[in-house]
Amino acid sequence: MRKFLPVLFLPLIAGCTTIAPSPAASDIFTADLVRGDGSSAGVATITKRGNGVFFSLKSQATLAGTFGMHLHSIGKCEGPDFASAGGHWNPGMKQHGRDNPMGPHNGDLPNAVAGPDKKMTLEFQMPDIVLKGEGGLLDADGAALIVHEKADDYKTDPTGNSGKRMICGVFKG
Repeated sequence: MRKFLPVLFLPLIAGCTTIAPSPAASDIFTADLVRGDGSSAGVATITKRGNGVFFSLKSQATLAGTFGMHLHSIGKCEGPDFASAGGHWNPGMKQHGRDNPMGPHNGDLPNAVAGPDKKMTLEFQMPDIVLKGEGGLLDADGAALIVHEKADDYKTDPTGNSGKRMICGVFKG
């Protein structure tokens, strides 16, 4: 079972300073998110730091709810249906879903929740992710983040019953 690790933010203790190395510009990959009509929906970021690879999402849904998210194998977001993003990124050829005994694959991400204000904010560590090179997410055509219209059930192959693609963003390497 794939576990995503939440990122903890700890306050500084008075009198102590912490100097953490900032990631190099080449270690930050950003995707501007759009809806099928081309309107802006926010931003997603993948950052490689010394202690791993981290994903963050700051987005605005069109309604409150829970939405499935997946990394897709092609860095292309042509609306309105975003079929251009291809299937889920799955270099290990596994089935879909952290609760599927034959899964999860690397494109599986946790659901995003939009509250009454319709904002989705999420940050987590992505274990076992290769960004570049053999089997890496960011190959010649990049990759896409897709946010679907319904929650992912974390077990049904191939999409977790998450429905239509409603938001898309392209990550380039």
